[in-house]
Amino acid sequence: MIAGFSITSLLLILLAGIGAGFVGYAVGASSLVSYPALLAFGIPPVLANASNTVGVVGTGIGGVMGARKELKGQAVRSITYVVIGAFGGVAGAFLLLKLDPSVFEFAAPVLILLSSLIIAINPRGRMQAKQAAADATAQLKHIEATEATEAAKRATTPTAPHRPPEQLVQPMSQDSWWVWLGVAAVAIYSGYFGAGAGTLALAVLDAAKIGPFHKINALKTLIGTGANISASVVFIIQGAVDWPAAIMLCIGCFIGGYIAPSITRKIPANIMRAAAVIAGIILTINLGLKTY
Repeated sequence: MIAGFSITSLLLILLAGIGAGFVGYAVGASSLVSYPALLAFGIPPVLANASNTVGVVGTGIGGVMGARKELKGQAVRSITYVVIGAFGGVAGAFLLLKLDPSVFEFAAPVLILLSSLIIAINPRGRMQAKQAAADATAQLKHIEATEATEAAKRATTPTAPHRPPEQLVQPMSQDSWWVWLGVAAVAIYSGYFGAGAGTLALAVLDAAKIGPFHKINALKTLIGTGANISASVVFIIQGAVDWPAAIMLCIGCFIGGYIAPSITRKIPANIMRAAAVIAGIILTINLGLKTY
């Protein structure tokens, strides 16, 4: 036994973390797997949520490490989003700890259902489809420009091949005022609960037309990572973390996020999304029956 957990229990939490990291990469809902797993081992809801926040930091760190190319040239916006995420994470953590525990127990089923509905609506998939159409248009223009360049070479001095311009993130000065409120709200939600926060952040940044999908997908990771790290600090200081569970979960989330890309390419996205939605609905009903 280690701090009340058997070796078998810790290994199961590790496996749950791997699943959470995988789901977090695939559909943006790590907590739909990790939070109920901690509840299953008898950890009280608020303590389980705090420990879960510490655990899913592993998913965010892995995501940021893998998105260095997408974040290149976005230092100011990246730092700004991390700072907003950090302040929002602290606010969300204090809401979780200072409100009566029954408030969170009442809200948890609703929040899980909300995250399930967000996955079902699938704004991420729509953004990817829109981005694919934009990429195809850019590629067509590139082909046309290349053909024109080759024709010009026959009569003029050879010139460098034309390359399609890289799609950039718009300057921060052009952001609408509501974007910052949306980012802050997502950060607070991440610190308080967080399931589906990544998809919410994507929806906000896409609605504001910040930039192409692959770049805003990296930016949303910064918001969640900043929020989860700062919220984790608050939970640690307040002694609200079940360390054996949080450590095993964090290791598992990192592993799951790392191995997910090569596996998800072979599984239809609709299948993964449907599984996450069904699991979320079942969990909502289960927690709702216990709470209400």
